[in-house]
Amino acid sequence: MKGVKDSSGLYEVERRAYHAARPGFRIAELQISPKQKVPWHYHTNVHDTFYVVTGAIRIFLQRPKEEVRLTSGQTYSVPPKRPHLVTNAGDTSAVFLVLQGIGDYDFVPLADARTGERGRQRLGRQKAVPSGFSA
Repeated sequence: MKGVKDSSGLYEVERRAYHAARPGFRIAELQISPKQKVPWHYHTNVHDTFYVVTGAIRIFLQRPKEEVRLTSGQTYSVPPKRPHLVTNAGDTSAVFLVLQGIGDYDFVPLADARTGERGRQRLGRQKAVPSGFSA
């Protein structure tokens, strides 16, 4: 699958804002509902460094398989080429920053291993835990 420069059309969020953008680096702010997710993907060149502002998120990772739970004030960095999926870990909206860099940004979508789903998530879906991970 080929990477895209703008992933905003691939999945729905409650709110998306960019606070800084310059060649090779940007800071995005996302707000996701308890039923929304950032689908499986990776970045060819950039790290994703997550910082939770409010609420809680779960980051599911592959190679190796790992699950990280973050709450307000916590951070975690995902290196380039490591597949990851982000979900809301609570019952209210979660707001988090994603520092992305240093390098050319791309978003390489991957099919959900359990459903084969790619692209835009439908609203109203149940909270899902990827196959192989515990609820």
